Amino acid sequence: MWERGYRGHVYWLGKQKLGKVSHAGKQHYTWEAGGRAGSAQDLAKAKQAVEYAVLMADKQLDLFSE
Repeated sequence: MWERGYRGHVYWLGKQKLGKVSHAGKQHYTWEAGGRAGSAQDLAKAKQAVEYAVLMADKQLDLFSE
């Protein structure tokens, strides 16, 4: 669930913060999620990148699991 925060938006699953999008200036947004980060020209694309990063982090296998 997306929630508006100070200078950006936060992506939550219950009480667990999964990612965030921050406003970084005129028509520029930065995002962080699932151990990845990037930037986008509009809010919708930044939110989509966060959702994709969370989805991929959930599906990726741990390298050091037994």
